[in-house]
Amino acid sequence: MTQAYGNQHSRRTSLLKRFFLLLALPLLGLIILFGWFFVTALTPPPQAYLLPHTDGIVALTGGQKRIETSLKLLLQNRGDKLLISGVSYQTADKDLLPPLPDTIKTRITLGYQARSTIGNATETATWVADNHIHSLIIVTAGYHMRRAILELERTLPGVTLYAYPVTPPALTHPLTLTTLRLLLTEYFKWIGALAGITQNPSKTVMTALRH
Repeated sequence: MTQAYGNQHSRRTSLLKRFFLLLALPLLGLIILFGWFFVTALTPPPQAYLLPHTDGIVALTGGQKRIETSLKLLLQNRGDKLLISGVSYQTADKDLLPPLPDTIKTRITLGYQARSTIGNATETATWVADNHIHSLIIVTAGYHMRRAILELERTLPGVTLYAYPVTPPALTHPLTLTTLRLLLTEYFKWIGALAGITQNPSKTVMTALRH
């Protein structure tokens, strides 16, 4: 009787260990993947002179230094044309852009349709088709770049994309609670995008973790 009970207890313990191991392995994988995401989000862009000349540049609005950086690349002739995607309806070009020669202004398009990363991809795809573009430099924050490239690759399968991440002020102190929360939120959005989730996956995951 005692031996039978001992065997049953041993089987239960073994099953529990396997159960917790099955839970722990995916969690460990997510943690390791976040570490990699964290490092790549803070990786500075390549030197501009190392970028190939492209047909176009696209800046995805939503953070500091993106528009300024894309204009700098355009002025350095790293691309023939520039799209600034996701501009607010209330923003005129004179409010968004510094004084520029007309020869530069004619190479810039302001996109007013996008309100999300998926919207950026759709707006960019329309602009790319209208302008017969085959290569593109993407300018956005480092933490946003992976999700942006993912969505753009889905809408631009025949276009060569070059990432040019910017480092916003928020990432100059990466170990603060605010910055870690920002990176974690974007990380879950990227995971959701990989899984094909079009809603905000970070809210879904955070809600699940609270319960």
